[in-house]
Amino acid sequence: MSEARVALVTGSSSGIGAATARRLAASGVRVVINSRSPRAGEELAAELPGAVHIQADVSVDGEAERLVRETVEACGRLDILVNSAGTTRFIPHDDLAAASPDVWRDIFDVNVLGVRQTITAAAPHLRASGAGAVVTVSSQAGVRPNGSSIPYAVSKAAVNHLTRLLARTLGPEIRVNAVAPGFIETPWYDGVEGSADTKRHVENSVPLRRTGSAEDVADAIVHLLDASYITGEVLFVDGGGNLV
Repeated sequence: MSEARVALVTGSSSGIGAATARRLAASGVRVVINSRSPRAGEELAAELPGAVHIQADVSVDGEAERLVRETVEACGRLDILVNSAGTTRFIPHDDLAAASPDVWRDIFDVNVLGVRQTITAAAPHLRASGAGAVVTVSSQAGVRPNGSSIPYAVSKAAVNHLTRLLARTLGPEIRVNAVAPGFIETPWYDGVEGSADTKRHVENSVPLRRTGSAEDVADAIVHLLDASYITGEVLFVDGGGNLV
C-alpha cells in the first residue's frame, strides 16, 4: 500500500478543482483527477507526479461508486476527498418560470446528490485511513440571498447543511468541511452577461477590494484538509464579502 496520502478531487480538470489538485500534488499528495470529459483531465494528470485520471459523472447512479472503487484500485488507499464538481445555470432570480423543474433537477443531481453519493462511497476508505478528510466546494450563495440562480443557491444551502450533518455523523474518524467562495474568476463567468459589472462591484465593495482566484480557494481547501481540530465548518472565501 502506498505511503503517500491519496486525494480524489472531483471536477478537477479546470478552475478550483484543478488549482486544488496542483496544490495537493505540490505537497506530496498523490492526486486522482476526475472529470466528465477525458481530454482536460488527462492533460492535467500528465502534469502532476503520480496523478491518475478517472472519467466519471458523479451525478449518475453508480458512477460515484465506480470512481471511488477505481481510485482505491489504482492507488491502494483514499485519505482525502474534495468535492469540486458542480454546475449552475445563469437565470435572473425573478424569472421563476425559467428555473424549471428540469433545471432544479439537473443542478441538484450534480451539486447535492453527486456530493452525497461520492461521500457515501468514500466513507469506508476515508475511515480506514485513520485521518480521513472531506472538503466540499459550496458558495457564498448558499448562505446569502444571491448567486447565479435560485436553484443553484438552494443547492449550495443544502450542501452547507449536509456538511454539518455529516461532520456529526462521520466523526471522529472523518472530518467534513466546506468552503463558500464569493466571486471567483474561473471559466464559469467567461462571456456571462453582467459578470463584468459584478466584478467591478466586488472590487469596489468587499474589504479586500478584489475578486478571488481559484488558487485562493485552493489555499483554503488545503488549510481545512490539514486542520485536524476543525469539522462541520463552512468557510467563506470571499475577500470579506459576507461582511458587506
